[in-house]
Amino acid sequence: MPGRPGRLVVVLGTAKSVGKTWITAGILRQLAGEGTRAVARKPVQAFAPGDAAAACTDAHLLAGAGGEEPEDVCPRHRWYEEALAPPIAAAVLGRPAYSIGDLVSELAWPEGTIVGLVETAGGPRTPIAADGDSVDICTALAPDAVVLVADAGVGSINAVRLSVEVVLAGCAPVVVVLNRWEGTDIQRRNREWLRRDGYQVTTSIDEVVARITHRRA
Repeated sequence: MPGRPGRLVVVLGTAKSVGKTWITAGILRQLAGEGTRAVARKPVQAFAPGDAAAACTDAHLLAGAGGEEPEDVCPRHRWYEEALAPPIAAAVLGRPAYSIGDLVSELAWPEGTIVGLVETAGGPRTPIAADGDSVDICTALAPDAVVLVADAGVGSINAVRLSVEVVLAGCAPVVVVLNRWEGTDIQRRNREWLRRDGYQVTTSIDEVVARITHRRA
């Protein structure tokens, strides 16, 4: 991968709609505020018809946080206007199949990128290409760190355990982010249980940044 960033971080979710893009955008803003050149990439995206016109795709949101254009974040030919797993959306739309290798080869990083964030699609085992899923692209990228986003509420322990089990099989150390944190009793109990399990668990963007950049929070 030409021009690999100083640190490459993959952002996965335990499932769809857990807030991967919100967390990724928050990391971008935090790093920018610290003076660190950070760039986000979404190798492929699938979305509901009309989302692109409304400028609310993941690429639009990440571009707004990172000061780029949506087409910089995700190549325009990897936009699929069906709210399905990306390779399934491509098939429904009658577009050519593509591979994990295609997605990896299309990643482009501006010169001087210190932290590069790659946001996947859906959950760890959601198909992201004809020949692989989000864990497969994570393995292919060999990142320096993985950020796993999970909902903080009921079901988070199971979701995190299952996701980390498959992610750790082929990727880097995992930082778990419990999203939509409100500090409720069940959320605090979930966090402490996961920490007792031995996972790196946080609820703040600042601490995520500290962990993926190896600085003190």
